[in-house]
Amino acid sequence: MSAEALESISTDDLMKEVQRRIDCAKKPEKRVILIGPPGCGKGTQAPKIKSEHCLCHLATGDMLRAAVAAKTPNGLAAKKAMESGGLVSDEIVVGIISEAVKKPECKTGFILDGFPRTVVQAEKLDEMLKKQGTKIDTVLDFNIPDEVLVERVEGRWIHAASGRSYHTKFAPPKVPGKDDITGEDLMKRKDDNAETLKSRLDAFHKQTQPVIDYYSKLKKVTTVVANKPASDVEKQIRNAL
Repeated sequence: MSAEALESISTDDLMKEVQRRIDCAKKPEKRVILIGPPGCGKGTQAPKIKSEHCLCHLATGDMLRAAVAAKTPNGLAAKKAMESGGLVSDEIVVGIISEAVKKPECKTGFILDGFPRTVVQAEKLDEMLKKQGTKIDTVLDFNIPDEVLVERVEGRWIHAASGRSYHTKFAPPKVPGKDDITGEDLMKRKDDNAETLKSRLDAFHKQTQPVIDYYSKLKKVTTVVANKPASDVEKQIRNAL
């Protein structure tokens, strides 16, 4: 950050940030995987876990886009695969994660969201982390009935810039259609409908259950009963971590 930019920040805010970093340095390291179907509440809980435990939040889609934009070797390989209409290989994705977890903001650990989705990916991830002298500590399995998800997803609205999510029934914004913090318009994802969700849920259960079984054998899975009030879910997560 430039000197000019620093001058625009109040001394009070600077001191708060210094204290935050001091507090974070005392936190134990944690490497967490979030597993759960669309609409299960991961998006609501991830920022809270990140803040409370001073972790970086690694969403595979965001990492891929950032790597492509930065033109890293893995990013260029991913771009080539996507432009040819192919899938980005597990090796490329794990390589991008390997680069991401070395960043300063990931010093005390990370939350991995959206990966691994297969047992092969889980094995490759574990192999990469082992080479770095680390490992996954906890896998949070957000468990929720499919019928509850349909109601959740159909009422969901998103603030695109921040990722903050709202729900017309369960967590409405203060002003309908507007983000609480910025006042900017909220958007609805085009795939937030019952028909698309059913297809995604079928694929999720078929693909992801073996990953949960894989980590269960390693005694790393904690089931989070996600169709509870947000405060209850937060308590479950706090106890697990």
